[in-house]
Amino acid sequence: MVRVAFSGVCLAALLAASLEIRSVDGRILRPFDPSGAASVLVFVATDCPISNGYAPELQRICRAYAPKGVSCVLLYEDAAVTADDVRKHLAEYRYAGGIAAAIDADGALARRAGASVTPEVAVIDKRGAIRYRGRIDNQYEAFGRPRRVVTAHDLQEAIEAVVEGKPVAAAETTPIGCFIVPSGLRRR
Repeated sequence: MVRVAFSGVCLAALLAASLEIRSVDGRILRPFDPSGAASVLVFVATDCPISNGYAPELQRICRAYAPKGVSCVLLYEDAAVTADDVRKHLAEYRYAGGIAAAIDADGALARRAGASVTPEVAVIDKRGAIRYRGRIDNQYEAFGRPRRVVTAHDLQEAIEAVVEGKPVAAAETTPIGCFIVPSGLRRR
């Protein structure tokens, strides 16, 4: 019997390399293997009003951090969404060309990131480690109960920490949104 020992970094790299997904425009994406400082995985659904409401903020954040080597990818978790549905959604919510979009049809990326609702985000560092998972900010106190003023910008603070090589102050927060249907219950 041959035993192979892996360091945590090597194992993370192996897991990351095995998770590829094709974007709706045909590009191969490796969300857990960023080519720059970090990647932001944004789990969304076309029919989730909370997810859709965050479109302008997500675009602002992705635009602001692209020059710092941060890429963003929208991962659609709808049970039966098609590439045409995604393209229509991208146009309707004015997502610009710098944000990739893919359909996580089997939920593999959501499971790997531990995502359970839309919108939920994960910040992946250049070694493939999940450095932050959770909400975008604290706009919602509870489902259906938005705050008047956002006071915590969790995603932005996490990206900033990862880009600067610092620890993320709150590595996990509880997102509020629409539940992701587990892959075993998805109908295609």
